[in-house]
Amino acid sequence: MGYVEELRAIVGHRPLILVGAVTVIVDRSGRLLLEERKYPKDKWGLAGGLMELGESTEDAAKREVYEETGLTIRQLQLINVYSGPNHFAVAANGDEFYTVTAAYYTEDYEGELAVDEAESLSFQFFYPDELPENMVGSHRVVIEDFLAKHYRFKL
Repeated sequence: MGYVEELRAIVGHRPLILVGAVTVIVDRSGRLLLEERKYPKDKWGLAGGLMELGESTEDAAKREVYEETGLTIRQLQLINVYSGPNHFAVAANGDEFYTVTAAYYTEDYEGELAVDEAESLSFQFFYPDELPENMVGSHRVVIEDFLAKHYRFKL
């Protein structure tokens, strides 16, 4: 049982503050890696997830990317930290939570993409002007911030 599951056993569905990290991965052509997610169903999003005890947000980002994609990240750059009342959610099972999300980007990774079938349906690299419509809303905001502040390719 993981940290969040242990907390839920104690507090039930009451609101929690959960800290996580997502990563914008950019390939040599300037395309962004998106994950076709199992949850939320039929949505594309960034690789990422929640911190475990003792991790930094950077460690969580690297671990989640590796677990979900099979890619190893070497360097991360901070995009922004997202929190506040707009980051409240209720899971399908009734669990309530506020998220604090550290968003990073990298072009420095290695490995072969491998789908973790427990969390993902597929992966695909997209040019910024070809992003799918059905994206996780908060991940779209992260990508928009990344493109406005850090994207080095021509749009």
